[in-house]
Formats: sequence, C-alpha cells, structure tokens
Amino acid sequence: MRKRQAKKRPLLPDPKFNDQLVTRFVNMVMWDGKKSVAFKIFYDAMDIVEERNQDEEKTALELWKDALSNVMPHVEVRSRRVGGATFQIPMQIRPDRKVSLAMKWLISYARKRNEKSMALRLANEVLAAAKEEGAAVKKRVDTHKMAEANKAFSHFRF
Repeated sequence: MRKRQAKKRPLLPDPKFNDQLVTRFVNMVMWDGKKSVAFKIFYDAMDIVEERNQDEEKTALELWKDALSNVMPHVEVRSRRVGGATFQIPMQIRPDRKVSLAMKWLISYARKRNEKSMALRLANEVLAAAKEEGAAVKKRVDTHKMAEANKAFSHFRF
C-alpha cells in the first residue's frame, strides 16, 4: 500500500446501553447521516425484542449480542488468481471483520423483510438469528459451506 493504514477512531458508547458495539451497529443502520432516526429504530427494535422475549433471564441487548454471534462467520472465500485461473480460497476472518459482516448481514436481511416498520423488521430478524434461524444465519451457513467446498485450494493461501 502507498499510504499507511488509517487510524481507528474511538467510538462513543450509546446513551441507553452504554455500549460501543451498539453505536457501531447504529452507524451501519444510519442513512443520510440521520443518527437520531437510526438510534430510534434500534431502541424501538430492542423494545419489541424485550416484549416478545420468551427467555426471561436474558435482556434484549443480550439477545441482540447472541444474534450477532450466531450470524458471525469464521471463514470466508477470497478470490486469488493463480496462473490463468481464479480460485476461491478459504481464509480465516479478522475479528473486527467478523463483527462488521455480521452487522451488515443482519441489517441488510432485516431491510429485505416485509414488516411495516424498520424497527419491527430488525426486531424479527434479531429474534430469528438468536434462535439460529432466519436469512442472516443462512448467509453465514452458505459462506461456511462455500469455504468447505473450496478447502482443496487452501494450499494457495499465503
């Protein structure tokens, strides 16, 4: 790379749960710089998760974190050109990228659902992911299957 790597900017924790991961998630939900709208969507979704929660000893935030860890991939395939052919090579994922991918998938599949509001969509996707079902978890499973199928090319990794 020509330039040095950008410095990681510190994130302020969110006002309600005092958690930096929540702020990171809200920043990904946000559109057009409307952070207050994104926070409202997230907090409304957490309220819906709290009232639909069957598991009494877990809070909505813990359920959301469980959902996030259920969506997190551990391996992914990266394209690499060797000779004239392009191979899909399975690789381990860095911890920060795992979290980012899980958040992206959770949000994108929540947006594709067909409930009334984004808060409701997000809440339902979080509840589904916490039970290890739903589209975001399916995406993780498909990613792992792809890596498993291309395990034969892992010797091209370096």
